[in-house]
Amino acid sequence: MIRKYIVYACSICLIAVLLFISCKNKEDELVKVEKVNVTYIESNEDFPNPERGFYRYSEVHSSNYTVLTEAELKSYRSPQSIETANYKVLSTLVFRYYILDDVANKAISASFLTNIKKDFDAARAAGVKLIPRFVYTATAKPGNCPEGFICPLYGDAPKAIILNHITQLKPVLHDNADVIACIQLGFIGTWGEQYYSDFFGDASNNGGQDNKLTDNNWKDRIEVIKAMLDAVPADRMIQLRYPQLKQRYLYGINSPLSSPPLTESGAFNGTDIARLGYHNDCFMASANDFGTYEDYGNSSSPRTSDGTVLNTLKDYSKADSKFVVVGGETCSDDYSPANDCEPAGKIQAEFAALHYSFINAHYNTDVNNDWQDGGCMDHIKRNLGYRFVLQSAQLPDNLVKGTSLNFVLNIKNAGYASPYNKRPAKLLLRNTKTNEIKSFDMAADVRKWYSGDNKVTESIKIPADFPAGDYEMLLSLPDAYASIATKPEFSIRLANNGVWEATTGYNKLNHILKVQ
Repeated sequence: MIRKYIVYACSICLIAVLLFISCKNKEDELVKVEKVNVTYIESNEDFPNPERGFYRYSEVHSSNYTVLTEAELKSYRSPQSIETANYKVLSTLVFRYYILDDVANKAISASFLTNIKKDFDAARAAGVKLIPRFVYTATAKPGNCPEGFICPLYGDAPKAIILNHITQLKPVLHDNADVIACIQLGFIGTWGEQYYSDFFGDASNNGGQDNKLTDNNWKDRIEVIKAMLDAVPADRMIQLRYPQLKQRYLYGINSPLSSPPLTESGAFNGTDIARLGYHNDCFMASANDFGTYEDYGNSSSPRTSDGTVLNTLKDYSKADSKFVVVGGETCSDDYSPANDCEPAGKIQAEFAALHYSFINAHYNTDVNNDWQDGGCMDHIKRNLGYRFVLQSAQLPDNLVKGTSLNFVLNIKNAGYASPYNKRPAKLLLRNTKTNEIKSFDMAADVRKWYSGDNKVTESIKIPADFPAGDYEMLLSLPDAYASIATKPEFSIRLANNGVWEATTGYNKLNHILKVQ
């Protein structure tokens, strides 16, 4: 009898063990996260994306102000013909010359400041951003001087006036930073290009003084840069005309051309070195881009322009420009075929090496027309700035709430540069029945999605009280400013077929996640 009870008890234990193992296996199956590899098709479409591409040109004089209109700015987002050009462009950027032609010796008027606000309001409503440059003259006055086509007096303003004007502009710039892509230094010299100046040193053939800048010239220019850095919000960059100007601002007026460029460890943190970019207004116009890559000397050293100077400054710019905003315009077709399409020229290689985000659609059309004729214009249109192509993603099929959602995005940046302004990356889960959206901030910094391949690995904790159900997975790359974060025109669109939602500004990952 005792033996029977022992056998019976053992049998019960065995059954219990088997039931436990069975239940445990089923539980493991329930919580096991299945992952799938989703692939995507690259798009060759040219479409508007914020803060990049061909920009439209606009100018206004303080003596005769005409405000920008929402309708005109909105039309730029669709392909339009350009005067004297054989191509069409669509644009999300508008360069705006603010020519202070009647205030070179007095304060900016209240009406001018009000009109600037109206320009920004129109841009905000239209879904575009502005690149402002404040100058006193944009006209070359010919005469009897060494350069002939442009002679003194040039018409810019003294330092004291400039500094006062920057102080006046500061509140407007801060209040409207959301629709400012970046700001160009301006103010000094004709066209605000820091060159033909009545008050800050004249490095042209008209200027005498061995065609160089003195120590005082550099100090005055540095003071203006410092004032602009203070007047512009810390999350916006300022473009300088020459790389040496950045070096001498950062390292002093005796700094060598070999001064170190910005590196990733110092980038995107709001410091001065991280906020100073470049606008080259004679891109690929000559070997040194009409003085862009030149040593302008100082009181104790001569002005120098040779192959060593060119190569040193260009190498500096190539390294530094990876982390700051770069744009500008072409200005002469005399450097053809170097500024033509490959293989005869090297225009796309130069765009890529110097990390260009935007270029003027209107000037110089002799140069730009060659890109259309040479067959590389469509490529340039697509690849100025960033162009994110989602190649594949590793996504979970199911998930238990209270656990982590782990996923990988393989993104190729086919563009010449990465985004220069901060913006969030968000994973969205949209309930397939209710359309309710849950948003989760990703750790990724899109400014570090550099040209080439980028593997984005994320882990997001899903709350324990998260509603069960089926969810579409979406990627959202909105603007960082709350004022325009919900406007799809200011969100980044991936260069893929079948992912973009124009009404929301979301990118579909084309996958359903089951949350249990």
